[in-house]
Amino acid sequence: MTSAIFSALNVLTHPVGAGSVRDAQTSQQDALLAALRANRAFLLEQLQTEEGLEVRRLREEARARAAWFSGDTEDTTWGFVQECLLLLLTLARHLSVQLELFNQTPAPSAAKLRTPEMAPPLPPDVLSVTQQKTLAAVLQFVVSLGLCPYLAPGVGVALGRRSEFGAMVEGLVRGSLVPAGERRLLTTTNVLLELAELSSLATPLFTRHLGDVTAALCQLGYRPRRSDAASTKEEKELGIDERKTCREALNTLLGKVYQPIVIKELLILQGGPKQAAPVGGSSGTTNRSALGAAPPWLRRLCGQLLSERLMQPKGVQAVVRAILEGGRGGESDWRKCDSVARILVACPQQSVSPDSYYRQVCPQILELLHFKDKLTAQQFQRVATRAVLTMVEDKPEFGQQYILAPLLGPLQSCAIPTGEGNPQCPVEEWELSRCVEDVYKIWVVGNSPSAALLKALEEVLPVLFTLFCFTKQNVSHLRAPCQEILLWYLGHTEPSGALSVLRRLSGLGGQPHGVAPEFHFTPGSDGGARLSPREVVSDEDDALYEQLSGEQWRLECLVQLLAELQDSDLPGDFFLELLQELTSWTTEEEEEEEEEEEQEVDVSAMTLLEVEQHLLGRAAGRGQSLALLQVLAVVCEGLPHTLLLRKTTQVVDFMVSLLQRACVGLGQAPDPGTENPVESQTLSMGIGLVATLLSGPQLSAEDYASMLRLLPPLEKLSQKHPEAAIQELASSLRAVIATHGAYKPENLTAAAQYSRKPGATQNNNRVPSTKKQKMQPPAKSSHLSQTRSHSPTMDTIPNAPSNPPAPAQCKKKPNPIRTQTSSDAEEPGAQHANPTQTKPLIPGHVRHTEAPGASDPGPPTRAFSNWLLEACDPEVPTRAVALRALTRMVRDGDSEAVQAQEKVLVLFLENLEHDDSFVYLSAIQGLAVLADSFPERILQRLLGEFQRGPSLPTSDKEHSLETRLKVGEVLMRASRAMGELAPHLGRPLIGAFLQGTRDQDQTVRASCLSNLGELCQRLDYALGPLAQELSSCLTALIKTEKEAEVRRAAVHVIALLLRGLSDKTTQVLSDVLLELYRALKWVVRSDRDDVTVLHAQLALEELDDVMRRFIFPEQKLEKKIVVLP
Repeated sequence: MTSAIFSALNVLTHPVGAGSVRDAQTSQQDALLAALRANRAFLLEQLQTEEGLEVRRLREEARARAAWFSGDTEDTTWGFVQECLLLLLTLARHLSVQLELFNQTPAPSAAKLRTPEMAPPLPPDVLSVTQQKTLAAVLQFVVSLGLCPYLAPGVGVALGRRSEFGAMVEGLVRGSLVPAGERRLLTTTNVLLELAELSSLATPLFTRHLGDVTAALCQLGYRPRRSDAASTKEEKELGIDERKTCREALNTLLGKVYQPIVIKELLILQGGPKQAAPVGGSSGTTNRSALGAAPPWLRRLCGQLLSERLMQPKGVQAVVRAILEGGRGGESDWRKCDSVARILVACPQQSVSPDSYYRQVCPQILELLHFKDKLTAQQFQRVATRAVLTMVEDKPEFGQQYILAPLLGPLQSCAIPTGEGNPQCPVEEWELSRCVEDVYKIWVVGNSPSAALLKALEEVLPVLFTLFCFTKQNVSHLRAPCQEILLWYLGHTEPSGALSVLRRLSGLGGQPHGVAPEFHFTPGSDGGARLSPREVVSDEDDALYEQLSGEQWRLECLVQLLAELQDSDLPGDFFLELLQELTSWTTEEEEEEEEEEEQEVDVSAMTLLEVEQHLLGRAAGRGQSLALLQVLAVVCEGLPHTLLLRKTTQVVDFMVSLLQRACVGLGQAPDPGTENPVESQTLSMGIGLVATLLSGPQLSAEDYASMLRLLPPLEKLSQKHPEAAIQELASSLRAVIATHGAYKPENLTAAAQYSRKPGATQNNNRVPSTKKQKMQPPAKSSHLSQTRSHSPTMDTIPNAPSNPPAPAQCKKKPNPIRTQTSSDAEEPGAQHANPTQTKPLIPGHVRHTEAPGASDPGPPTRAFSNWLLEACDPEVPTRAVALRALTRMVRDGDSEAVQAQEKVLVLFLENLEHDDSFVYLSAIQGLAVLADSFPERILQRLLGEFQRGPSLPTSDKEHSLETRLKVGEVLMRASRAMGELAPHLGRPLIGAFLQGTRDQDQTVRASCLSNLGELCQRLDYALGPLAQELSSCLTALIKTEKEAEVRRAAVHVIALLLRGLSDKTTQVLSDVLLELYRALKWVVRSDRDDVTVLHAQLALEELDDVMRRFIFPEQKLEKKIVVLP
């Protein structure tokens, strides 16, 4: 029966008698009318036959119920529409009956025979593709001929604006001229709504004609009645009940349909601008100018309905989806996002109050930040960000209450409670993670700094910094967003505010932590963090250690944060402010000491409370001073000078602070017993720095203007400093600055080198023996200073004797190295002969005169046992010379050294952990020689030390990483010395180095890769079986390693491989050569580290040379003579 009904519908929509119609037509409208009449007549003929008997019965039943049907109408189009509506009602009622029977009477026999592979039976309302096409055609005829012509002007999209056929139909049917146009519109709408009760018919109806049905319901239910005499009788017949029914149907329809589609249709119904574009545009235009101006009542109605959609649950999401769905992320989409944000922030007139509107909408705006769908998350985030920023700026009271307070709520919950009624409670991981991500999206990604946003973020900045310090100790996904938020704030706030925040975070401006002492952050299960109660530490020492270590770690994290501000003056300004505060503190200390000397505090005349307050005040001042010194020390140690002093003005500020601090106390009488060598050295450095700056080739007038602040401290130095040399230099520098370089004395260059002269530094090395020098004449003091400059062991070695060892040897034979050291000391900028300060030493050359045998480069003349004893001597030169002597004995194959190789090995390993570079470099050289002489046994021991750390009982476990790196240096030297034995001896080393590339420490990974490169380039063809594993390791490190140092080493290994294999590369690395080439190209295109890219380019050049020699071999002019058998 369903097929028969669709056959009848097909008769109405299929052109019948097209040839005769085409011959008779005089215009398109006449042809259409003739086709409609012919199709309707042919349908009635078909229904009179036996095949259409059942369809005719169902049609008659539907006709009997339809009071609106008029069989004698002369309007061809309306008669055709009536037949379509009757058949549609017939189809709907038939499908409803069949579906009800299907649901009530299941087939038991079929259920027994059903298998898991069988599909369930289809319900009777499922339509085929052909039936769906027929139904779509019938609905289009009904809407085009029976609904759209009867809409008022401006209501919905006119047919003429849709297509040329629509314009022709619009001219054929003039709904405004039809007497019963409003009643026909009501009839068509009611029938379509009855069809929509069946889901299989509602889908094609609302998919194509939702806007037309909505427009009809709006006109029937809300169009104001005309009170003039021109109103027709039919319009008056629409009673209040009918209009109320249409309104209820409209609300029901808008509530059932997918809300973004409803909003989109309402926006179309709202119409375009009042000055609409003229009709006649192409049918493909879909921009807003193609929409006509809607009547005022319809515009108000659509605005009210849109506001209702917006204020209902998930209404904001529906509005955003309706406007932005289908966008491609272009410029127009970004403008749409901004427009949607402005719409959301504007409170509609239909709202009860602004407070109720924002209370309902703002949480939905924040929910837009939490979408995970990549296609919509970016647009939703843009809308939410712009809406929040606009809300905070235009509606600050509502923005603070409904946006910023919920947004920053978890971070504010972590902060120290301000009142007794607000106890602090734990914060879960998901809350903290979502809060940090939202703050990152709004503040950093939105990147619209305003006073309200900066102030709101400043309140939670201590908590955020504490969380950042916690993430630096663990692996957490919150580390990067926390760092970006902090950097964004420091980069966008005012310099004075940023400096105030830095002081607060460093502990100089009050409570820096932000989190209550009884709470702390703990790792979360998903890589985040949560706020948990802190366990009470009963031991006071442990609690104090935890507090001090926590403060130190906060300072280190703050310095790391400042190091990221490469293009900012903030680190330098913060450093200069600390120096200025240090100068002020020094001046206050001097004044307080003078006051205490003049007026001694009489404790006996004070009460206990006054004494306690006095002592606590002094202790607080001392504690603040110590905190200042600690912050200043960490900043100087962690930040390079190029970041601290980026501009000339900052250098001048630094020198002003330095010279002012040096001028403190110059007015007092000099006391030789209280001489401060640090201040003396600081002053000499400051004078040298000023002279260096003034001796520069180009100084502008602005530079000289900034240097005018140096005149007061230089004048004070030139008048009150006890040393005549400094007075003269200060006076000369003051004259150069005052004359803007017109006067330049001859000794200006010498003043620039003043801080690096031997005399300026030697006087500062007398700290341990100040008391002895007071009782000695000046000549002896000078002689002692010269002696110490040539004998560093007396000042640098803790257990060194006061007299030089072996004075007889020094008298017998003058040491030429002493003469060389003395001559070197006269050079400007020459370094001291202290082995702890001079790291790049040349093996075999010692710069110490007191060490026995240091000047004898020949073979050792002492017994082996004596060298073993001297290798344990506490004096650095003696121990280093003994180690080198033992190294020569092992290299020469001495019998005692060969027999005692285990003792020599242990001795070298122990000295490997020594702090002095002279000693541990000698031990490294000895171990390399030992591994070369006894490779199979020594290499296994060294591999164990490298993989598991030092194994000796006396080893320092805290410095195991440094020791492992030194052992790695030994293995690298041993690899270089293997030669042709590398394929035999290097297999265990390769395994250890590959395993070391997964070590937790980045320096160990880089060391393993460096050793791997040195070894692999000597393996030649033995590298073939390991090529695949080696390639996988290197490419994985290049693409996944976060540390730039390790990536550099991995790329360098490839370069060493190509350089070592040379022409054998295409044979040994044939299977992995393409993979290595792609990895190098990936580095050149994608890596952000310039050094890594440079290494990759060098490796590509090596590969290019190899492939050129392989493809274009060198032509040799030679002749081959083959002797045939």
